[in-house]
Amino acid sequence: MSAGSYDEFGLLHENAAEAGLPFDPARPPTVARSAVRAPTGHTISALVWGEGPAELVLLHGGGQNAHTWDTVALALDRPLVAIDLPGHGHSDWRPDKRYRPQEMAEDVAFAVAQLAPGATTMAGMSLGGLTALAALAERGELAERLALIDITPGVNAQKAEPILSFLDGPEVFASFDEILERTMAFNPTRSRSSLRRGVLHNAREREDGTWVWRYDLPTGERLDDLEHRFADLWDAVSALGCPLLLVQGGLSSVVDDDDVAELQRRKPGTEVIVVEDAGHSVQGDRPLELARILAAFHHGYHEGPAGSI
Repeated sequence: MSAGSYDEFGLLHENAAEAGLPFDPARPPTVARSAVRAPTGHTISALVWGEGPAELVLLHGGGQNAHTWDTVALALDRPLVAIDLPGHGHSDWRPDKRYRPQEMAEDVAFAVAQLAPGATTMAGMSLGGLTALAALAERGELAERLALIDITPGVNAQKAEPILSFLDGPEVFASFDEILERTMAFNPTRSRSSLRRGVLHNAREREDGTWVWRYDLPTGERLDDLEHRFADLWDAVSALGCPLLLVQGGLSSVVDDDDVAELQRRKPGTEVIVVEDAGHSVQGDRPLELARILAAFHHGYHEGPAGSI
């Protein structure tokens, strides 16, 4: 495996084939990488899908990047922007290593305003969902509706244990196969081919042949102290002025019944959909189902106060 052979848009045919979506090599989807420099001085990178004004904004989870949405974007087949959070993908790493949602919100809000000023739907998975909450708390005009993918401010270390265990792994890997095998061990619901793509997007080969992740990790605050890091975002839920959707992974432990009850107490009318056979990364496990849910939510359709598919 050579880093020089990596083409970040050269694997989309695999996404389409695995999901059973049409793909014409002669007319591949329109997608390009773009970047903006925020007033804070940080560069935020993103994938811009489609030729028209973006309708949706997608924010990935911690330790991921914008390519986690590739199959969902192919299925949605409409203009959208998938953003690399600060410290992830091709966005700048922060020297102070501060990546709390409340601290990333300003940069993300600026990127949304620049790259997707007319977007009406924002969807954020895990850390991206909390960042979207923080951004909308400060700038409610950024979106008309918000979808949280398997996350609430009630997440704690016990609920997120599998995620924290993965992030607490080695920083350097001797080979591509080594980094892929570790990824597979923590993602039993995913195919080897999909995880191979994910690692190619989320890691890079160094000159000495070793591999490292494309994401940075926070310091100065314990990763396992999630309740302290995120608890004040419940107030952002209470202040949210737009419709809210929670999409849960049926196999995930990150959101529990108490979290759902608190979400609906603070934001009455919140729609909740459980995607069966999906873990925390619903976009990776059940991308077509998530695309259908997001498309319906984007157009204002509702499946009732709670349900499962």
